[in-house]
Amino acid sequence: MRTEDGPAGTEDAGAAGAAGAAGGPAGMDVFEALYTTRAMRRVKPDPIPEEVQRSILDAAVRAPSGGNVQSWRFLLVDDLAVKERLGPLYRDALGRLFEGHYRPMREKAEAEGDTRTLNVLKSAKHLADHFEGYPLLLFAFVRNDPSGGSIFPSVWSAQLAARAHGVGSALTSVLGIFHAEETLRVLGVPEGKGWTLACTVTFGYPTGRWGVAPRRPAHEVSYRNRWGQDVGFEVPEPLWRQEG
Repeated sequence: MRTEDGPAGTEDAGAAGAAGAAGGPAGMDVFEALYTTRAMRRVKPDPIPEEVQRSILDAAVRAPSGGNVQSWRFLLVDDLAVKERLGPLYRDALGRLFEGHYRPMREKAEAEGDTRTLNVLKSAKHLADHFEGYPLLLFAFVRNDPSGGSIFPSVWSAQLAARAHGVGSALTSVLGIFHAEETLRVLGVPEGKGWTLACTVTFGYPTGRWGVAPRRPAHEVSYRNRWGQDVGFEVPEPLWRQEG
């Protein structure tokens, strides 16, 4: 989990959004999309145009699918009444996560004054506090895909397409972990058909700027031929850099 909102880059998110929404898929360099599609949780309430939504879903269904079975379903939510039923469930789910799995990390960060980690948690809480305010939500459902090997590439494709239109996104899975049955009922998902909620993605035009997220270098987390064995090269800095 990480904090990724704010002035990390040089491109104005609002201007990019306006340009991307003007027509079909925006002509963005693939590496720019890959390097700058970070979790963007602070967004404007502006609606996402239908042509952008079409592009997001069309990109999602072009992703690799194991056996080409395409056992996925995507449900878009922009109805405030539906979001108002889901918001309390989401906040309860995140609260459970914070008091459970994330509690040691939070307490350690508070004790040590680790502002980076505390900002990460603050960003996650912002999503929960403003859940109903996101102009568009995508719920990704899957069947017979226990590894997520098909659904998550498709969701990532949706997020990359959104990025090409200047739309920020953030993926979260806590609803499926803590309130799966309630969420499926609210969304009218058929019972007994094997559909499970893989994740939820929020979409919106960012209030901040795009940029490359700080990460541990690839050579520090990669091996070759055997666990722990040097990968054979170093990548001390991002290989793609934003101009300007």
